[in-house]
Amino acid sequence: MSPEKLKEAVEAIVAQTGASSMADMGKVMGMASAQLAGKADGKDISTIVRELLS
Repeated sequence: MSPEKLKEAVEAIVAQTGASSMADMGKVMGMASAQLAGKADGKDISTIVRELLS
């Protein structure tokens, strides 16, 4: 999965969960890990989630 596609997918998950701060990171990571399993590395997902929520 390209970095651009990964960011789009994570942005959609952030919107779905209504996450707005780092306090919501666990909720977003749980959903992202489930939806993107086998498609993206967890470290890459985490980096993007931190970027979007900070």
